[in-house]
Amino acid sequence: MAKIKTSRKPNSGLIGVGKSAPVFTLPDQNGDSHSLKDYRDNWVILYFYPKDNTSGCTDESCQFRDEFPRFKRAKAVVWGMSPDSVASHEKFATKLNLPFDLLSDDQSKVCTKYGVWQEKSMYGHKYMGVVRTTYLIDPNGKVAARWDKVKVKGHAQDVLTALKELD
Repeated sequence: MAKIKTSRKPNSGLIGVGKSAPVFTLPDQNGDSHSLKDYRDNWVILYFYPKDNTSGCTDESCQFRDEFPRFKRAKAVVWGMSPDSVASHEKFATKLNLPFDLLSDDQSKVCTKYGVWQEKSMYGHKYMGVVRTTYLIDPNGKVAARWDKVKVKGHAQDVLTALKELD
């Protein structure tokens, strides 16, 4: 089975496997709204990433793009989510020719609900930001798997492997 990592911290705020995924409605890169509740009966891959047009986020998005036909055959919806604006997502999705939607959580409310909006530190400076995390949500709206502090290399393949094993 694929390595499915879960948080060892009970109060981390991340949604545990088997728990209901918090519902939300957010705009995509085209300004169209998507509600999680409207995607019941589908597997949903929800990958949270820090920022459009950064190297790790570009690589991760390209991996999901390259594996997208296999996710589609598995009847899975792929969504990327970050606090970037709709306009930023539109440019990023166009530049990378992404066949799936990027959701804009510009107030970080959904990121907070999913526990990925956390304190980070760079060069001794503390700030709030998205910790790279992926949720696999089953057709009943429950978290089937979660990857914490994702290492980008091979991640989309790991998610695809888990999806095949769980489906």
